[in-house]
Amino acid sequence: MEKEAFIQEVRRLKAERQAVILAHSYQLPEVQEVADFVGDSLGLAREAQRTRAKVIVFCGVHFMAETAAILNPEKTVLLPDLEAGCSLADSIRPEDVLAWKAKHPDGLVVAYVNTKAEVKALADVCVTSANAVEVVSRLPQDRPIYFVPDMFLGAHVARMTGRKLDLFPGECHVHAGIREEHLKALLETHPDAEFLIHPECGCGTGCLYLKPDAKMLSTEGMVRYAKAAERRTFVVATEVGILHRLEKEAPGKAFFPVKPDAVCEYMKRITLEKVYLSLKEMRHVVRVPEEVARKARRALEAMVAVG
Repeated sequence: MEKEAFIQEVRRLKAERQAVILAHSYQLPEVQEVADFVGDSLGLAREAQRTRAKVIVFCGVHFMAETAAILNPEKTVLLPDLEAGCSLADSIRPEDVLAWKAKHPDGLVVAYVNTKAEVKALADVCVTSANAVEVVSRLPQDRPIYFVPDMFLGAHVARMTGRKLDLFPGECHVHAGIREEHLKALLETHPDAEFLIHPECGCGTGCLYLKPDAKMLSTEGMVRYAKAAERRTFVVATEVGILHRLEKEAPGKAFFPVKPDAVCEYMKRITLEKVYLSLKEMRHVVRVPEEVARKARRALEAMVAVG
């Protein structure tokens, strides 16, 4: 089947199933183009919570579909490819959180949304890169905090809030691979460009040292900033899927990736054909056991309410 035929079939089946298609900004361009909503983890969680559709086709990775299922127990959540996982979410186990809680009975666990449902169920609050600083800044000052699982985002939050955080040593393999040497090369090539850097990036502190006016932003923050900025040229440090959305929503501006091969192979597992098959065959339904979902829902609802 040709691309245009897939698009028409997806639209027909979407109406037939009373479905909504949600896509992350790192998805393939053709998947973003058939989605009803494209955004970051926080935006997608909010959209999943407010939709009236009976079926949610989640074009993202597994933990995102789990989040949608937790927030919408009465709806059917589909993930077009069950192998669309996440190296960061896989890095931490519930046992890691329980071990810290045993040593810090009065402590608070802040879980980045890039975690499995079982870890979220042990958290006091979930966060995204868009609202992590705001959430942590509101927590009681007299209680220890365990930030899991991304150590680079955690270091950014600690720097911005001035709070001491215990950090789990996890990382996204794509963002961790964006290093200072990649930034230096772009500094020389595009000295007048604005630099937009995701807080999960491994270059973190070093990037701010090399480029003090760089903007540390979530994916959604990058889109908002680029649209409003007077500058016409931007260097972008995150997964390259964001470039399609940036070019679409900020036309006439130029965007250059710090690392052109910063590609999440898990995100790219979702294809237009798989979205079609997901709707046609109602594959693959994502479910979370109610006992886990009930506990995780509390932490996720706290996340959605902030920022």
